[in-house]
Amino acid sequence: MMVFPKSSIHLKLAAATALLAAILVSCHGLAQDAPPDPRKSSPAANSGATAQPAGSGTNSPSESAPATAAPAGIPTDPLGIADAMGRPFTAAFIAASIIGVWSVIERLVVLRRRRVIPKAFVERFLMHLRAGRMDKTEAISVCQQNESPMADVFLHGVRKWGRPSVEVEQAVLDGGERQISQLKKGLRVLNGVSTLSPLIGLLGTVVGMIRSFNDIATAGAMGQTQTLANGIALALLTTAVGLLIAIPAMAAYLYLAGKVDSLVMEMDRLGQELVNLISAEALRERAVLAPPPAPAALPPVETAPRTRKPVPEK
Repeated sequence: MMVFPKSSIHLKLAAATALLAAILVSCHGLAQDAPPDPRKSSPAANSGATAQPAGSGTNSPSESAPATAAPAGIPTDPLGIADAMGRPFTAAFIAASIIGVWSVIERLVVLRRRRVIPKAFVERFLMHLRAGRMDKTEAISVCQQNESPMADVFLHGVRKWGRPSVEVEQAVLDGGERQISQLKKGLRVLNGVSTLSPLIGLLGTVVGMIRSFNDIATAGAMGQTQTLANGIALALLTTAVGLLIAIPAMAAYLYLAGKVDSLVMEMDRLGQELVNLISAEALRERAVLAPPPAPAALPPVETAPRTRKPVPEK
């Protein structure tokens, strides 16, 4: 099987790290450049807006508008969500998203059927074995030239050419187990993303509730929803973002796991067919059922012509 070299993996990890750093820097810069929310006014401005000189009449609606402005709600734009969750949770969710997307794309490329089980190679290889036009040395050479996982399974079985069917089948099973572990290697990463993302969101929920109760205890903010909004926003947003990452990751994991199972079943069927062609029992059976070769025609025997002896005259 074609396995990604370590240098390629290191380059991909470095690229993902650089992309993550660029996203964080850009989000931080945009958050700093964003204009302040006019609905969030300072205490001094609120006191100045609500203060009225003695003897003054009722303010007009335009003058009392700043004092009755509605408090800011939970943000819905990406930058506002990132700012509400904070850098640690934002970085964790971005990293989980990048790793999940990269794992899905990599597995979709690796698990292509024509790459795992090349149809042309398998049909031609088994056809030559059925016809008896390929011996052990030639079969090993053909399997080594084709670097597909199915060819590697065939190679393990061909090396036991002519042995009992139990030995050939065990060799095929050993090669199949190695290829299965390679096919399922990236699925563990995707399963981890789908499992850890909701846990990170749950941690954000707990941290947000702790912050809200701390605000109530220290500032007496039981009746002030604006003071409690930060903690509640953190609690809700981290849970929602964690689920938004985990649900597609779990769906992709289930799809890819089903694809691996179908490939494994097909590889097992082809491996069993190989056992029935090259085992000692199969070779003996084919030798018995094969028609005996026609005897070679004997060359005609040349006989020398007989010469008559002359009869003496009496």
